[in-house]
Amino acid sequence: MLEVKNLRKSFGGFEAVKGVSFTVSPGEVLGFLGPNGAGKSTTMRMITGFLPPTAGTASIDGHDIQTDAIAAKSALGYLPESAPSYKAMTVRDYLLFVAEIRGCRDPKKAVEDVMVRAKLGGRAGQTIETLSKGYRQRTAFAAAIVNDPKVLIMDEPTDGLDPNQKFEVRKMIRHMAEEEKKAVIISTHILEEVGAVCTHVVVIADGEAKTGTAGNAKISVAELKALDPSGDLDVIFRRLTMGEAK
Repeated sequence: MLEVKNLRKSFGGFEAVKGVSFTVSPGEVLGFLGPNGAGKSTTMRMITGFLPPTAGTASIDGHDIQTDAIAAKSALGYLPESAPSYKAMTVRDYLLFVAEIRGCRDPKKAVEDVMVRAKLGGRAGQTIETLSKGYRQRTAFAAAIVNDPKVLIMDEPTDGLDPNQKFEVRKMIRHMAEEEKKAVIISTHILEEVGAVCTHVVVIADGEAKTGTAGNAKISVAELKALDPSGDLDVIFRRLTMGEAK
């Protein structure tokens, strides 16, 4: 399980994230929604330990990301936006490199398993720089889950993919939650992701959560749709993030 407690981040006099709290349980897919510049990526970077918070913290599988970072990160898989990789390496060699760094007990088996799950077997010997964007994203996804994490965090996982590629990535995400009971977060501004894969949502704008309560901003997708009689997510999103009238 993931628990985020009152996360705040300031850059000089600018407060980018203003006390965000929520939980994600095994089997849930949380859509972390907001317009560009809302504070989504900053929050994700604090949760994953890439950025120290000004206040608050996050707990991953019972381990505090600040005081017990190694244990917390060992239970975590992270797919950042525009995920970096060594483009001159083959898919198999890159994933083996990541598996060894992540401390997998049997790196070769972990890589073979994850290539099956991400449907990369036919590209195993191909260099990353020659892959299509969809297969590069699958490779990055495979790298994020090669250590079989309990918590999976993805920042804009389908941004820039074509409809077929989006379908495949979303299917993998649903499988992670439904069949493997992982706690999953997807940071996105694409509303169609909500209906496609999410069970719950947190909406953020100007660094503040616009849903739920101060102690837990998470609500179900059904609760989100009930915020407007139309159930139109576009209308609801604008109301929450731009203050549009009902």
